[in-house]
Amino acid sequence: MAKPVHAQVGEKKIHCLICEGDTFREREVKLNSTGMEFFNLAWANGSATGLICWSCGYVHLFANGNLSLYRASA
Repeated sequence: MAKPVHAQVGEKKIHCLICEGDTFREREVKLNSTGMEFFNLAWANGSATGLICWSCGYVHLFANGNLSLYRASA
């Protein structure tokens, strides 16, 4: 199972938009497009970092490289 993490963008700490929790599981998420799927090139699509809220399960997506992750204490 994924380790819990805290996240921030620049100096701004990330909180869940639904429950305001601050602990997440990280996962890579593929950003598939219809055209690439049609030509069997889905593997070449970009990806984003998905942060799944540890409390409620809401998925937050971050497509730029400004996201910093920190291990949450257990």
